[in-house]
Amino acid sequence: MNLFPALEKRYTKETKTALEAQRLAHEISFGPIVFQVSRLMIKFGILQMLLDSKNGLTLDEVTEKTKLSKYACQCLLEASLTIGTVLYQEEKFTCSKAGWFLLNDPLVKVDIDFNHDVNYLGWFHLEEALLKGKPEGLKVFGNWTTIYEGLSQLPPKVQESWFGFDHYYSDQSFDEALKIVFENKPNTLLDVGGNTGRWALRCVDYDENVEVTIMDLPQQIELMKKHTANKKGAERILGHGCNLLDPQTPFPKGFDAIWLSQFLDCFSEEEVTSILSCAAKSMNEHTKLYIMETFWDRQRFETAAYALTQISLYFTALANGNSKMYHSEDMIRCVENAGLTVEKIIDGLGKGHSVVVCQI
Repeated sequence: MNLFPALEKRYTKETKTALEAQRLAHEISFGPIVFQVSRLMIKFGILQMLLDSKNGLTLDEVTEKTKLSKYACQCLLEASLTIGTVLYQEEKFTCSKAGWFLLNDPLVKVDIDFNHDVNYLGWFHLEEALLKGKPEGLKVFGNWTTIYEGLSQLPPKVQESWFGFDHYYSDQSFDEALKIVFENKPNTLLDVGGNTGRWALRCVDYDENVEVTIMDLPQQIELMKKHTANKKGAERILGHGCNLLDPQTPFPKGFDAIWLSQFLDCFSEEEVTSILSCAAKSMNEHTKLYIMETFWDRQRFETAAYALTQISLYFTALANGNSKMYHSEDMIRCVENAGLTVEKIIDGLGKGHSVVVCQI
């Protein structure tokens, strides 16, 4: 298993002292509390108050500003002090560097909302999901086989956090991805799992001649039509409703480019191979197939690999029970087993995406 340099440095040898390792073990054991305390420090505005203050705030000053009880503020501040998001000196609390990142890193905000609103209750069923290979945590929201079937029926706040998470990761890579895909000037593009049509809208705006067909579940096609209605180029965005959760679904033929962005991570390796095999049958010698994914092993920074391997368990517990954020070697094996050839892999797009360019 190959790893990019920053990951190999971190994951191939012990880097902690005994005391540091013990501390980490305790941080893990109290992980749910650490998460909720930190989330509430943001929600109640306490971290922002500390950051905005010139020399910090006393417990009484925080209590006055938040209108919370002194007890509540004391519990949150003392826990945050030991977590490391605040500091204490001369009777005053201040915001630490870690606290600053909690407030100002947009990806941290996206991940907090995603994990609290979408995943938190479902994590309780992770063990069951791993043993059964089914998203047992999804039952906290409804009786669907996968989360994708129920997206349009999830509570509004859960939907908002799910789409916020999904869009943030992909949107950051679109500008660079457009240049890669349109280097070959496709006239027709099949967007597989196109969701609400954000990529399709970018495509028709980027090239006034391209026609995009979104292939997705029928209910997602309806959401896409609502989202793209009256937008520039919407008349060149078509829908092809089908059961994408059935890996035997045939792909329509005649497209110059096939685009699969953050899609194959929704399926097991066997299903990925089957889907790509169906795609291969629809391709000719001129068709290019593009897979955009965040492969955890190809990350420039170790923190990204950490986040991606944790996100994998969302797929286990809530999404479908059998997929993950893939190591690139696993994806390449699926591509080759499907009868396709990897032409090249382009890394470093946006927040850590890679594009795998394939042909028959």
